[in-house]
Amino acid sequence: MPIAQPAPKVALEGIELRVLHLPLVSPFTTSFGTETVREVIVVRALTSDADGWGEIVTQESPLYSSEYTQGAWDVALRFLIPALLDRHTLAPEEVASVLEPFVGHRMSKAGLELAILDASLRSAGIPLGAHLGAVRDRVPSGVSVGIQRDPSALVDAVRGYLDEGYVRIKIKIKPGRDIADTAAVRDAFGDIPLQVDANSAYTLADADTLAELDRFGLLLIEQPLQEDDLVDHASLAQRLRTPVCLDESIVSSKAAADALTLGSASVINIKAGRVGGYLEAVRIHDLCRAAGIPVWCGGMLETGIGRAANAALAALPGFTLPGDVSASSRFYDRDIVTEPAVLEDGHVRVPTGAGLGVEIDPVALEDMTVAREVLRR
Repeated sequence: MPIAQPAPKVALEGIELRVLHLPLVSPFTTSFGTETVREVIVVRALTSDADGWGEIVTQESPLYSSEYTQGAWDVALRFLIPALLDRHTLAPEEVASVLEPFVGHRMSKAGLELAILDASLRSAGIPLGAHLGAVRDRVPSGVSVGIQRDPSALVDAVRGYLDEGYVRIKIKIKPGRDIADTAAVRDAFGDIPLQVDANSAYTLADADTLAELDRFGLLLIEQPLQEDDLVDHASLAQRLRTPVCLDESIVSSKAAADALTLGSASVINIKAGRVGGYLEAVRIHDLCRAAGIPVWCGGMLETGIGRAANAALAALPGFTLPGDVSASSRFYDRDIVTEPAVLEDGHVRVPTGAGLGVEIDPVALEDMTVAREVLRR
């Protein structure tokens, strides 16, 4: 499915980066650690017609990914932004090719591309959803629940999210916190849409333990093995009834094609930051849709910037499973946009304004900024 509407070129005058610290409403624990404050980089593209906003979804430490805040900050300022400013005038679709000589750093590239895409679409009055090919005006909202103190605390947390109206529950698991936690949620809430996320915490030696999850009728098990274990994932998939979903392994449309060829997954989680941007995310969506493979939109605890972009992406026709596009209040008491995403009857609306369709709250942005740098032509 081609991009629905073209995005015009922009005259790029400069790019501003800010490191933000956003306190989380509660600690978020996964197999790779606990966050209490979300550290994130916000990008502002300064153009002759309109400013655009993006988000680099790295974390403080290289635990989920090899990318991390200070590394992203350095590579963006030292290499990526100068390469873009040298071009001066460029279309959003050209950003990836301009940055291709610099190996890796997909989250940094994605944040820069989104800011330029937002500026371009704002200047043309085109909503991001319309540009990407969205077919819905709202998307079903799932919630990701971190590892809790014990199974009882997990049940209490899940009950709260179900009461708020979330239509799908995802719980984080790791060795020793898997079978009992999943059983507690299933026993407490019956046949709710439920899936688990291992964040690469297991190896193929744990296949028997993972097979025990089959009895819970899960939607899927997400990224059970290491990100480069496509072959082992294919072996594991043959041993499980539960569909295997890949997350960290899918870093590009090429990686997605390889995974499908090998039989490593029957579901794919698309995170725009992880794959290098929303335009590459659309290519993965198109590939999976043609192959009959369901996809859903994962989350990286985004601010209102990335959350708006994720809602637009998740409104494409191939996103047939509820994603992690939750309300802003799931993570933040205070967001950096004037109208944060809210939950309405289990769904989040796709913004309809030009570009991302959200406006920045300048006071909140300033209050949460801990570092700032601007590069200009």
